[in-house]
Amino acid sequence: MEQLSDFREQERKESGSDLSSSDERTWGMLCHLAAFAGYFIPLGNIFGPLLVWMMKKEQSGFVDVHGKESLNFQISMTIYVIVASILTIILIGLPVLIGLLVFDLVVVIIASVKARDGEFYRYPLCIRFIT
Repeated sequence: MEQLSDFREQERKESGSDLSSSDERTWGMLCHLAAFAGYFIPLGNIFGPLLVWMMKKEQSGFVDVHGKESLNFQISMTIYVIVASILTIILIGLPVLIGLLVFDLVVVIIASVKARDGEFYRYPLCIRFIT
């Protein structure tokens, strides 16, 4: 385990990262968890990850990747929720809307745990707007 932490420290120095491995994982996790702001603030699911990503993307490639992934997924989910909301007129939208909200909750938690563990995560059903 010590060799792995030495390797990560060496990798951080070579990449020019200003953050420690622990800080990178924390900020990467916050990129995903910030999406929960959308449950309290309109479009907070987009602005939360955007704010975290904009603050730390220059300091860490790890945070940059997680921030883009989280932001892309939340933009995709916003589009899906708008379409499902429109479909509530013909009654099919309500179950789809509930399913989307549960899906969003579950995959954001999974992505947060993966980021905390120092792993990368690709969201399913994600449109890649930002590359």
